[in-house]
Amino acid sequence: MSVTSEPVPLPPEPRSAPPRGEAFRVVVALMLREMSTRYGRTPGGYVWAVAEPLGMIIVLGMAFELLANAPSLGTSFLLFKATGFMILQVFTVLGGQVGNALTFSAPLLRYPRVTWVDAIAARFLLNYLVVIVVTVLILWGIVIYDSLRLVPDWGAILLAMGLAAALGLGVGCLNCYLFMRFPVWNQLWRILTQPLFLISGVIFLYEDMPAFAQDIIWYNPLMHLTGLMREGFYPLYRPTYISLGYVALCVMAPMVLGLLLLRRFHRVLLNR
Repeated sequence: MSVTSEPVPLPPEPRSAPPRGEAFRVVVALMLREMSTRYGRTPGGYVWAVAEPLGMIIVLGMAFELLANAPSLGTSFLLFKATGFMILQVFTVLGGQVGNALTFSAPLLRYPRVTWVDAIAARFLLNYLVVIVVTVLILWGIVIYDSLRLVPDWGAILLAMGLAAALGLGVGCLNCYLFMRFPVWNQLWRILTQPLFLISGVIFLYEDMPAFAQDIIWYNPLMHLTGLMREGFYPLYRPTYISLGYVALCVMAPMVLGLLLLRRFHRVLLNR
């Protein structure tokens, strides 16, 4: 009598380790793709990235120059508005663009070598580089135009720009989930960010606001960052309300929540 036994399943083949630097090449490829599609096919391309915030700064500067004899700090209305507006620009651009990372790269995420982390990293790096270059060009142009002599505190300036980028990345990670899970949130995000320049220190200093407004606006992390940015440009300005710990909390909370949601549901979102 012969004894039959079920075949023993073979152990799974070990996965080969991805080549060194492959993730870097994927991120660079995604960045090049976005450069060609977003900026290469748009009339004006990168010129529009400079013209849009510059136009807003010029309008604000001219309007307040007609209403007041001097800005709250220094002698240049343009520089005062730009040091606040560009912090807001870094946050809003990254928060929105990173939020659309999976939507933009959805067809490529079908490939096993391209991950949702690569899509977020590529969109963040490209847009951060663009907004940094735009900020440098605008501020440098204002300094030359108004013949200003500055003694900048580069530590405060770089810290403000870095934290604004981190805040945009953190909110962008959460938006990345919300935009795909609830499409209406994309429209709500654009509406909610419109009045931010009124409550983020772009127009008025924190110290010039009434006490009841200060108690509310303090919880806006962008107010802390515009104050830090201006501290770097105006040596005599020393904002005492700034809390870097609170800003770090505002960075980490949406970033951790967004990354956890994306790790758990990114396949569900891409298959909808």
